[in-house]
Amino acid sequence: MPVGRPLLALMAFLVGALGFIASSHGHALQPGYLELRLIDGDLHAAVWKVPASGGRPMAIAARLPANCDPRTPGPAIWDGNAYVSRWTARCPGGLDGGEIYVEGLERTSTDVLVRFETAEGTSEARRLTPGAPSFTVPTRASRLDVVRTYFLLGVEHILRGIDHLLFVACLVLIAGTFRRMLITVTGFTIAHSITLALAALQLVRVPVPPVEATIALSVVFLAAELVRDRRRTLTWRFPIAVSASFGLLHGFGFAAALGEIGLPRTEVPTALLFFNLGVEAGQIAFVIALVGMFLLGTSLLRGSGLAAISAAARRHPLQRPAGYAVGALASFWLIERLAGFWT
Repeated sequence: MPVGRPLLALMAFLVGALGFIASSHGHALQPGYLELRLIDGDLHAAVWKVPASGGRPMAIAARLPANCDPRTPGPAIWDGNAYVSRWTARCPGGLDGGEIYVEGLERTSTDVLVRFETAEGTSEARRLTPGAPSFTVPTRASRLDVVRTYFLLGVEHILRGIDHLLFVACLVLIAGTFRRMLITVTGFTIAHSITLALAALQLVRVPVPPVEATIALSVVFLAAELVRDRRRTLTWRFPIAVSASFGLLHGFGFAAALGEIGLPRTEVPTALLFFNLGVEAGQIAFVIALVGMFLLGTSLLRGSGLAAISAAARRHPLQRPAGYAVGALASFWLIERLAGFWT
């Protein structure tokens, strides 16, 4: 039975678009980052990271509260991931009640995470967006702000993590039925939640470059399973074993991203919990969208209605083309990340 060319072309276009974004932008999809660490009294160490856009710093600029001197950063240096400025700013009276503003953010589609320390020694974080490019430093910490900030950061991280999403997409195709899909994705969730917590709390330390390379390798492995289509292998018979095993590695990847952001010292459990819940919310939304496309595509290609979807799920006509496309992209990531060991 011939494969529906329009839907297959759409699938190839989507995978190609993901690849183009991943290879062209890389870390540019990461948010901007401003950190204000209290050194002593009213003196703060400031770090300002600006994402790259077209090979140059994105046209955004941090502005500290009016009582700080200096309010703006100095020259930025490219560190391989972002343009970074470091300076010290004296803020008589502290940051409380002052406005932190990112100029030009309203003209972009990115966001900025601001992490700051108060005079009481607490560490807090806020997320600035094009629609809300500034905030007033509160005189008292709010747990609700921590919940909202880290939950949204978790959602954004998983939806921007194309390698994680492709891994989940391969798991969904291998699982096939709703029951197996639920078990498989649950195993992945539990596994990466464990290592995310262990690494974020610094109970386990793992170098980031090998983790990132192994995550790419995990996607290559699943893509190869889709192409070979050998239903008697461990992967096809017990996909939860593979999802849980590789999930431990993916958890270290999530922790690396969270480590760059940092956790508020007085709300570590809350921030960690809601970052993880945000990751899960984004993952669930992706799986629901993927399953919806899968059901629609199967119905169109098979022409036999919803009653035949469960049976068709085991041999979907897009399985092998998707495996080749994902495998090629993940292989590129793997080579790129391995080459990064020596650069």
